[in-house]
Amino acid sequence: MHALTRLSRILERSLPAGLTLADFRVLSAVAEGEARASRLARRLALGKPAISSTVDSLVRRGMLRREQAGADQRAVDLVLTPGGDAARRQAESALLEVVVALAAGTGDERGVLDALAELGDAIERRQAAFAAARAAEDRR
Repeated sequence: MHALTRLSRILERSLPAGLTLADFRVLSAVAEGEARASRLARRLALGKPAISSTVDSLVRRGMLRREQAGADQRAVDLVLTPGGDAARRQAESALLEVVVALAAGTGDERGVLDALAELGDAIERRQAAFAAARAAEDRR
């Protein structure tokens, strides 16, 4: 656990100035097609206030834009701006560089990177299960 906590701090510090891990997670999810803040909150396992705050900050900084979603006047889609996409790509590159360098220092770079990929898959499955359970609860 200590290693993961320390890794989180290292990753946060490696991001381009003004970008947080929360910002990166939201930008990445929007880039992958997650256009609604409510679905972002479920996918990222964050509360709606945290997502709203992060989205508002990214909109103010010109990295995201809100667009009306089709005919539903109440629904709003989040759209990545060119600046937001550039910031996301720059951050992803910086994060990948750090992770690869750390993995190289273990003596089993390939094994560590494979294990991280498996951990990522397990996290996605867990988040999907939580989102499904929340959706089922909301329908009750």
